[in-house]
Amino acid sequence: MLVFIDESGDSGLKIEKGSSRYFTIGLLVFEDNEEALNCDQRIKSLKKELGLPENYEFHCKRNSDKVRRAFLVAVSPYNFFYYGIVINKNPKKLWGEGFRHKESFYKYACGLVFENAKEKLEKATIIIDESGNLDFKRQLAKYLRHQTGEGVIKKVKMQRSESNNLLQLADYVASVINRSVQNKRKWSDEYRKIIAHREIYVQIWPK
Repeated sequence: MLVFIDESGDSGLKIEKGSSRYFTIGLLVFEDNEEALNCDQRIKSLKKELGLPENYEFHCKRNSDKVRRAFLVAVSPYNFFYYGIVINKNPKKLWGEGFRHKESFYKYACGLVFENAKEKLEKATIIIDESGNLDFKRQLAKYLRHQTGEGVIKKVKMQRSESNNLLQLADYVASVINRSVQNKRKWSDEYRKIIAHREIYVQIWPK
C-alpha cells in the first residue's frame, strides 16, 4: 500500500496580511502497487501528449485550465482513493498556542487526516515531498508512527515531487479540495467532480 501526502495553502494565521484562509492536506492511497505504477506511467505519457518535457512537474496552482482538466481526466480511471483535511483558519474558531507554530500546526493537520484514514491503512509506505525542512519531515514521520499505532505505517520515505508523478497527483488532490472549499475560483467544483468517485472523506475543521 502506497500513500502520498501533500498540502495546499499555508499554515500562517495572518489572513489579513496574505495568509490563506484554508490549509488543506490531501492523502492519496493506492492499495495495489501495480496500479500505482500504471497511473505513474499514464502521467508520464500525458506529458508527451501535451508536448511537455519528460521532467516536467505538474503543479495544479501553476497549470492552465486545459492542463488541469487533462491531468484529472487522465488519472481518474485508476484505482486510488483519497482523504482530505481542511483547516479553517478563522481566528474566532482556531485558537491555541500550538497553531501559531508551523511545525505543530502541520503535525496536527496530518494527525487529523491520518486518523480519518487509519481504518483503511495497513503496512503503508508513506511518501512525503522532501522539499522544505528535512529535519522537520523526519520529526513528522516519527509523529505519524506514534499517532497511528502499530501496523498502520510500515515505512516513511522522503522524495522530491519534481521526480515523482504520484506526489504531483497528491498536489492536485490537495489543491482541488482547497479550491472547491473556497468556491471562489473558476471551475473549482468542476475539477473536484472529475475525481469525486475517488473521494472517501474530506473533513473541514473546525466547523
